[in-house]
Amino acid sequence: MDTIASLFSFITTPVSWIIVQFHKLYGALFGPDTGWAWGLSIVSLVVVIRICLIPLFVKQIKSMRNMQALQPKMKAIQERYKNDRQRQSEEMMKLYKDTGTNPLSSCLPILAQSPFFFALYHVLSKIASGDTIGVLNQQLVDSAREARIFGAPIAATFMDADKAEALGASVTDVRVVTAVMIILMSASQFFTQRQLMQKNVDLTVKTPYMQQQKMLMYIFPLIFAVTGIHFPVGVLVYWLTTNVWTMGQQMYVINQNPTPGSKAQDNYLQRLLKSVTAHGEVRGRRRRMVVQAIVAKGTDRNENERRFIAGLAKSGFAAQSDGSVIKSDTVTVDAEGGSAGRRQPKRQSKAQRQSGGAHQTGPAKPSLEKQAEPKDSVPKPAGNTSPGSPRQAKSGQRKGSQRPKHPSSKK
Repeated sequence: MDTIASLFSFITTPVSWIIVQFHKLYGALFGPDTGWAWGLSIVSLVVVIRICLIPLFVKQIKSMRNMQALQPKMKAIQERYKNDRQRQSEEMMKLYKDTGTNPLSSCLPILAQSPFFFALYHVLSKIASGDTIGVLNQQLVDSAREARIFGAPIAATFMDADKAEALGASVTDVRVVTAVMIILMSASQFFTQRQLMQKNVDLTVKTPYMQQQKMLMYIFPLIFAVTGIHFPVGVLVYWLTTNVWTMGQQMYVINQNPTPGSKAQDNYLQRLLKSVTAHGEVRGRRRRMVVQAIVAKGTDRNENERRFIAGLAKSGFAAQSDGSVIKSDTVTVDAEGGSAGRRQPKRQSKAQRQSGGAHQTGPAKPSLEKQAEPKDSVPKPAGNTSPGSPRQAKSGQRKGSQRPKHPSSKK
C-alpha cells in the first residue's frame, strides 16, 4: 500500500494544504491538538472533493442508465457473434458510438477519487512516522500525532499494534474504533447498492447487468471489510464520509430523478399526481419538464407513465405538450374508453314480448278490467265450459291464450 501511495505523492501537497486550511478553522473552535479538529478537517476534505465531482456523478448516472437500456441489444450482439470475438467487439464499439455511451463513465467518480485517497494515506503514514510532508511542518505533524478519535490516533491501524503503542494509544481502543468504523463503512456501502437495486432499476428489463449489480452489492462491503483493517483511522474517516455522501446523493437522485420504469419512478409520479390534483396545476419547472417528456413519448410510455396519464384523466385533467395541465370534462370518458355514462337496455321477459310490450321496460301493471272487477262477484264453477269462454288453467299448464289444436290431434 505504501508503494502505491507513493505513486500519488505529487498530489500530497494540495491535499495537505486543504487539510491545514480547515484545521485552522476547526482548531480555533475545538483546539489545535484535538481529534475533532483533525477529524473534521478530513471530513471537510471529502466534502470539497465530492462537490468538485458532482459533474462526474451526473455523467455516471446517465452512463449507467444508457448501459442498462443497451443491455438487450448487447445481448443480441453477443449471441449473434458468439464465435467471432473480434466482430463482437467491433459491433459493441459501434453501438456505444451510435448511442453516445461511454462504459467507463460509470467508474469516473471512483477513479477521480483514487489519487486523493492514496495521497491522504501517504500523508497519514508520514504523520505516523513523525516526518513532514507537503505543507505540514513539524509542529503540525506533532499536533496530528496527538489527535485522538474516541481514543484512537488518526494514524493508527487495526493490524499494526506497534504503531498504536508508539503513538501512545491502547491497542484495544484502536481496534474497537477501527472495527466499528469498518462495519459502518461496509453497511453504508451495502445499503447504497441495495436501494439502487430495489428502487432505481428498470424492472421491465431483465439483463445480466442487473445480476452484476446484485453481485456488487455483496462484493463491495466484503472488499471494504478486508482492506479496512490495513487503513489508518484517518483514512477510515475519509471512506466512511464519502460512503455516507454517496448514500445521501443517491437517495436524492432516486426521489427526484428516478430511472424510467423503476419503482422509484412510480412513487415519484404518484406524488406528482397528488400535487396536481390538490393544486390544479404542475408546480415547479422540473416537474413540468417531467410531464412534458411523458407527453412527448406518446405510445412509447412505460406502465408507470401510462398509469400517471390515466390518473390525471380520472381527476379531470389533461396533460399538455408544454408540461402544464388543463381542466377537462371529456378526458374521463376518453380515459375509460368512451363507455362512461352508457347503460345497457333492460332485458324483457318472454311474457312481455308475447303480449307486445316490447316498449315497456318496467313491471307489467294489471289491466283496468281486472282492477274494476267487483269484489263480490261470484266466480263461475270449475265445470262451466261454455263456448267462447276460456278454460281455467290446470296445475302445471301455461296460463294465457292457448294455441288451437290441430283437428287431427286427440282431445
